[in-house]
Amino acid sequence: MTTDINTLLTALYVKIDDWLGRPRRSGRPPKLSDAELLTLAVAQVLLGVRSEARWLRFVPAHLPGAFPYLPGQSGYNKRLRAALPLLKRAIRAVAADTDLWTDSAWVVDSTPVECGRSRPTARRSRLAGWASYGYCPSHSRWFWGLRLHLVCTPAGLPVAWALANPKVDERQVLTAVLEHDPDLLAERPGLLIIADKGYVSAELDRWLAERGVRLLRPSYRNRTPRPDEHLLKPIRQLIESVNDTLKGQLDLELHGGRSIEGVAARVAQRLLAMTAAIWHNPTTGQPLTRSLIAYDH
Repeated sequence: MTTDINTLLTALYVKIDDWLGRPRRSGRPPKLSDAELLTLAVAQVLLGVRSEARWLRFVPAHLPGAFPYLPGQSGYNKRLRAALPLLKRAIRAVAADTDLWTDSAWVVDSTPVECGRSRPTARRSRLAGWASYGYCPSHSRWFWGLRLHLVCTPAGLPVAWALANPKVDERQVLTAVLEHDPDLLAERPGLLIIADKGYVSAELDRWLAERGVRLLRPSYRNRTPRPDEHLLKPIRQLIESVNDTLKGQLDLELHGGRSIEGVAARVAQRLLAMTAAIWHNPTTGQPLTRSLIAYDH
């Protein structure tokens, strides 16, 4: 078995098509099925084509025969935005089909998702009221947009995620994400969550402890370090590596979304692409679980 983009897309299409089963909608089936739509969306970000119009011109020449029907740019955009709930479910379905899904340790962090730079954009954007100004201490810069809160395994497999206003406290978002899907914690007794100093909170510690979860994070300088804090640094670097994959290889901050649905769908599109690569790589003998090198050309 090869590790090129065609092999991944074929395997992903079969996986999603089997998972979706027979469509329940009545009437004439769409020319581009839901499984084909999600596979097309994954291919777009893996090959690094940000423009949807350019992508639809790119496919026939570089992936001949892979997609018998391609919609126009407007139709593709509308289908992708409307498919946000489907994208979320597909990320979970593909992730749950890996051995990493039952990992007893998670890493949690948030990263900026810039949505505009000029003041007129911030005032006129349809994202105004959801997006806002925030500060990124890792890069010592202000940005206007959202923050992606990602819960993943140490290998980078997405478990849960949320987009939120950058002014919202990270601890509140983590609590809300886990409350929204309580089965995630119920299925993993003795779970360990690894985070940074932004998640320091006695209230959060108690809330997680009541659910059998332990939160491991660095202590402030004026407090006595925990005995196991020396284990944190290499694990904390893993989440930075995951964010680098999303931004450096999957162009997370160049998503091009201009509406709430558009930004959310494009972020989900990139998370599904990363999940698909992690799901597919073990079957092809890739030495790195999250490697995308075999699929970007």
